[in-house]
Amino acid sequence: MKIAFAPRDVPLDRRLQTAAVLQWVFSFLGLAQTCIALFIYLVFTRFWLVSVLYAIWWFYDYDTPSKGGRRFNYLCDHRMWHYMTDYFPVKLVKTADLDPRNNYVLGFHPHGVLVAGAFSNFCTSSTGFRRLFPGLDSYLLMLPLWFRAPFFRDYIMFAGLIPSDKGSASYLLQRRGGGNAVVIAVGGAPEALDAHPGTYNILLADKKGFIKLAMEHGAHLVPIFSFGENEVFDQVGNPRGTWLRAIQEKLQAVMGISLPLFHARGVFQYSFGLMPYRKPINTVVGRPIRVEKNEKPTVEQLDALHQHYMEELSNLFDQHKTDYGVEKDTYLNFV
Repeated sequence: MKIAFAPRDVPLDRRLQTAAVLQWVFSFLGLAQTCIALFIYLVFTRFWLVSVLYAIWWFYDYDTPSKGGRRFNYLCDHRMWHYMTDYFPVKLVKTADLDPRNNYVLGFHPHGVLVAGAFSNFCTSSTGFRRLFPGLDSYLLMLPLWFRAPFFRDYIMFAGLIPSDKGSASYLLQRRGGGNAVVIAVGGAPEALDAHPGTYNILLADKKGFIKLAMEHGAHLVPIFSFGENEVFDQVGNPRGTWLRAIQEKLQAVMGISLPLFHARGVFQYSFGLMPYRKPINTVVGRPIRVEKNEKPTVEQLDALHQHYMEELSNLFDQHKTDYGVEKDTYLNFV
């Protein structure tokens, strides 16, 4: 295989963009494991007190992730994230106002491999979420597993991430006065296995938990489609029914996380590696769907709102697809 090396005269800004994305990829793929190893390693060194004191703090602070977390605006506003979003680039597109007096459940589609669009738009200030939607604070849901990693849990909380369980989302949505936007990558880890370039498979047909959550709290629903999310990585072919897909789904059921075999480019060459491609991601935020509070919705009411949400998501995709390089005769496939 012929390797295409990066030129030596790359501008400084592009080098900084690559460095920012490199640390982000490492955060997703290796930082949690590194933090766990460090915590254990320190126990057997003269710095054992660090792990002991952290364990005491961890016990005291255990419930913080499920109670809104601990956002650190300095981290969210850091210049590093601007370099990261410029790498692709990532753009947040507003189609309607969101009244800050209400709470919202924002459904993010598709999940992609590493939810680059969701993280960039809703965990950092680099694409202007707070400017476009003044008065709203966004909270991206992440698998609870990651909040069990020492040190790493604090880092992801600083970025506005909270566990993806009902209790954590409900804590924010039941706040009076509004201003809270809970962002859910609805397809979750299983949808990452369908994140192939040029595919538009949305794992939504049987996903009604977030709909019920919105109804129970009277939080308005907002569909979001992130054009280009599936384009930044290639993935080994794994059609449903193949042995590879069966193994991946089995591991996902056991571990709670999916293991897509993805690849793209490297840091100093463009032929192979785990760095995403420089392809644009345009995250379009749709119109809010008004939801009346109903703590015990019937099956019929739940199904009706779910159908309405799918129609709104389809309309959002159809209205904007040609603006972002998607063929006119391409449609979403709900699975």
